[in-house]
Order: sequence, then structure tokens, then C-alpha cells
Amino acid sequence: MLTANKLQSINPATNEVLGEVPVSSPEEIRAAVAAARKAQPEWQALGTEGRVEVLRRLADDFTAHRDKLARLITLEMGRPLEANLKAVDGTLKTVRWNLDNAAAILAPETTFEDAKELHQIYYEPFGVYGVIAPWNYPFSNFTMTALQPLLAGNTVVYKLSEEVPLFGEMLNESFARAKVPSGVFTQVFGGGETGEALARSDIDHLHFTGSTAVGQKLYKIAAEKFIPITLELGGSDAGIVFEDADIDRMIEPIFWAKFVNSGQRCCALKRLFVHHSRYDELVAKLTDFIKKQKTGNPLDKDTALGPLVSKKQRQLLAAQVEDAVNKGVKVLLGGDTKSAGEGAYFEPTLLADLKPDMRASHEELFGPVLPIASFKTEEEAIHLANDTCYGLSAFIYTQDPTRAKRVAAQLQAGSVSHNGVDYFKAPNPFGGYKHSGMGRTGGKAGLQNCCQIKVVAMEKL
Repeated sequence: MLTANKLQSINPATNEVLGEVPVSSPEEIRAAVAAARKAQPEWQALGTEGRVEVLRRLADDFTAHRDKLARLITLEMGRPLEANLKAVDGTLKTVRWNLDNAAAILAPETTFEDAKELHQIYYEPFGVYGVIAPWNYPFSNFTMTALQPLLAGNTVVYKLSEEVPLFGEMLNESFARAKVPSGVFTQVFGGGETGEALARSDIDHLHFTGSTAVGQKLYKIAAEKFIPITLELGGSDAGIVFEDADIDRMIEPIFWAKFVNSGQRCCALKRLFVHHSRYDELVAKLTDFIKKQKTGNPLDKDTALGPLVSKKQRQLLAAQVEDAVNKGVKVLLGGDTKSAGEGAYFEPTLLADLKPDMRASHEELFGPVLPIASFKTEEEAIHLANDTCYGLSAFIYTQDPTRAKRVAAQLQAGSVSHNGVDYFKAPNPFGGYKHSGMGRTGGKAGLQNCCQIKVVAMEKL
């Protein structure tokens, strides 16, 4: 939480203040960018293999503090500890994949060669990267938004969400223990004003993960500065359950696609369309499955759903649901927007009969609330799924692989999951269509997105 000159870290499960971090002043932001500018030539001169050697020390430190990382994430933003331990382990694998593959991916690439000429592509850093990162997956977001630019030879000035400042301090401790050279990775702390100041500073590339509204504002700033920008923004990701889906087998994947991290995921399932012949069956079985999941203390190993990140986030979600209820939405499960106790909890909620004039129809529902509707034809389902300004990811549930491929080709989304298969693998890029952003992070495409591309055409002498 942002106060006048400090960030307070608040445990959303208990409202306990965990600690405070000073907000960076304008002078400190300028100094951070200047330090990054000074450090960048030497960091680039190390070459990819030299940078990998340094960053392996960082990865080793992350591994040594795995339990501490997971517990702090749980305390600051409420995701259950057991889920965080698995997420940290998955992120560590992604870190290692990047370290193991960066040199080959960023090596000069021969495009043409004959007896007289050699043409090659070189991947060179932009210079200083400004990164504005969110709170919902602080460790994996660091890997996607900062580690890849660092491997490519950029230096990074990093602004993490004000909701998780203590995790930012832990990152600084890891960089210090790993003896990463000064200025290579520097953090600034604060809210939206700090992020905007960083965007307007002397950087060469801007990366933002967060809401579409803020992304559009930053896009204009980048345009004025004439620098490239990578945007990973909001989503209203659709799932389509066809008449041949194995619903008994798919209920759990559907649940986690929506309710993982209490629904606080940009690429969570946010609209579910079910063939009319299976609608009642799915609603009944999904409702029964949800009722068996424990909501409560995120440090309890049996907890499936913890609190939202903050009471502010809970208030926004409650207002969206209340608006829908007041305008006639059918509540299939949950919907209690009043009783949350001391924490920022919100009960799992299923809604039907959304109308276009409801906020829940055109705003991103960033929490454990899932609208469900029926359809009759494949064409109708595709139209409903694409009828949004967003296009981050999509989910298809069918036993027919030919249909899955046909529908996936028509969905306007950057990633498509079939029958619950997780598309988050280290070699895969991630990003969206339309208002869900531009550019890609992750995998080969993400590493190369961090680079200027230079062609050198040499005469053979």
C-alpha cells in the first residue's frame, strides 16, 4: 500500500503490516537510470556466455532461498504456500532453461553464404531497459521481464508493484549475494507516479505488464520518446466446452484455469461457453467441485484459495458483481460481496445471464468470479469467444483433435490450451492479440524481442 513516502507491505489474509520500503524520489530514479547507463557497455562486453556465468550465481541464490521466496510471496499477496512452492520450482526451471539456451539463441545467425559473401544477423541489446512489473506472480514475472533482457546485454531498472515491495528487497539481496555488477539491475519503488517517471526517463526500451488502460498511457509515452515497448496487458480469456468434452476429466482443469491464484491471473479463464446439451451437467459438477475446495489461511497446506491481494482489489471485484446482481444476473454459486472478515477474501462465484450493460461483461474480472453461458454451434462459440477487445489466451475442451486445431486457428489469442494442457513451458513465447498487448516474452522469441537486430554482409577475402 502506498503512503506519502513509503510502501507498506500488508498481509491480505490478516491485514498485518509486514514491513515498509521508502518510495524512490525523482532524483533516485534518475540516478538509477544513470547507473544503468554507465554499467551497460561493460555488461554487454561480457558477451552472452559471460553474462550467463554471472547470472548462474543469481539462479543458485534463488535456489538456495526457494522456501523463503515462496513464503514471502504468500505473505505479501495471499497465494497459498503449497501453490507458491510449486510455482517457484517451475520458475527456477525456466530460469535454468534461459541460462542454458541464451548463448545459442543469441549467437550470430547466418542467412546467406556463398564463395564470395557471408551474411549474418547479430542480436544486440537496446541499452537500458525500464521494466514495470505486477504483483500477481512476482518471481515468474521477474524472469520474463528482467532476466531475459539482462541475458541479452541490457541493463535493467525495475519498478515492481507497490503491493509486494518486500519481494523487491529480497531480489536486491539476491543480486548482492550473487555479486552482479553494480548498475546492471537497479530497483525503484513506488506507485503509478514512479512508474511514469521511469517511463519518461532516459531508457531505451520499456516493458510493462498490467492493465490495458495503463498500457495505453505508457504506449503514448514510448511513442513520444520514439522507443520500443513490450506490453503484456489484460485478458478476458474464453473457454469453449464442446458437446463431446470429457467433462468428468475436465472439471479440475477448468477449475484451475479460472481459480488458480484466486483468479488473479491475466490469462485466467474469464468467460466459459458450454454447449447447451452439456450446460446443466457442467454447472452442477463444477459447483460441486468448487464446494470441496478450501478457502482460508494461505499458509495452510490444505488451502486451495487464499485472499485477494488487497482490500482495494476486493472492493473493485465486489462492485463489479453487485452491479451485475442489481441488473439481473443469475448467481449460480457464491456472490456474497459483503462478508469477508478481516482479510481480503472473496468467495468463488459463478454467474449466468450476463448482459452487455453489466460491468462484468466488458471489464476484466480479476478474481474468483466466472461467468458461464451456453451456445449451440461451433460458429457461435467462436464468435462469442472473439467478441472482446482482448486476446491473451483461450481454452478448448473437446475429444476431437481436428476440431481443436480448426477452432484454435480461428481464435484471436496468443496462446490456446486444449483439454487443460499447460502452455506455460520455458521454450514457449507468451503475449496477446488486440488490447492484450504487443511483443512477446519467454522462449526464443522473448530473448530476441530484447534485442536490436543487425545484419552484417561481409565480403570473403
